Amino acid sequence: MRVATNGTTLDVDVRGVDTGRAGAPPALVFLHFFGGSSGTWAEVAGRLEDDFPCVIPSLRGWGGSPATPAGYTVADMADDVAGLIEALGLRRYVLVGHSMGGKAAFALAARRPAGLVALVLVAPSPPSPEPIADAERARLLASFGDRAAVEETVRGITAAPLAPVLFEHTVADALCASRPAWNAWLNAGSREDLTHLAPRVAVPTLVVAGGTDAPLTPAVLERTVTARIASARQTVIEEAGHGLPLEAADALAGLIRAHAAGGGA
Repeated sequence: MRVATNGTTLDVDVRGVDTGRAGAPPALVFLHFFGGSSGTWAEVAGRLEDDFPCVIPSLRGWGGSPATPAGYTVADMADDVAGLIEALGLRRYVLVGHSMGGKAAFALAARRPAGLVALVLVAPSPPSPEPIADAERARLLASFGDRAAVEETVRGITAAPLAPVLFEHTVADALCASRPAWNAWLNAGSREDLTHLAPRVAVPTLVVAGGTDAPLTPAVLERTVTARIASARQTVIEEAGHGLPLEAADALAGLIRAHAAGGGA
């Protein structure tokens, strides 16, 4: 479905309904990584949708969500998601953000919005500038629309090869991205320093790291994310890399389920 928010529209996969009844489970709002779309979360959401309403947008300029000339700062992403939550009338929800989506989820959580009960940050881009080497940043900028380069990137984010169908879907997501969204994250969003917002995050927070992720290693995430959020704890999926929603859907869904079912406790 398409949902109007913050002067644009987002393509959103909505599974289940937030009834608002007492004791109803919170909705899970999933935010994808750089190069992804709502489809990035399909494997994880498929394991959770029978128990939790799932709201999975493609962020502005990614997937089926149209591009705009501007509107790609981390605050803009948070505004888009806040408007989506309001438009859908979500009363209680958990933000689940992966990589780029993790930074946006962190920024929104720091606003202490009504209805937010917990936060899950999956291999998140830190609130500090992301440690992307200059050569890698240049390579990623040059790889826009280049299938061979995108395939190389997708192979590099997982500890083991993805199944062929999932690999192809992930490559296709990156190839349909808009240039404004692609460039804005690499040139600006990933460089934003939001560390001053960390004390504002008050809900129970779970940080999930991939054991073979580099450069966002478990130690880097502990130092740049988990240690800065008073309510955070960290766990590691040892056999996974950076592409956790793609390569470790069972383990990640289990962690999200436990965190959300306990109200983040």
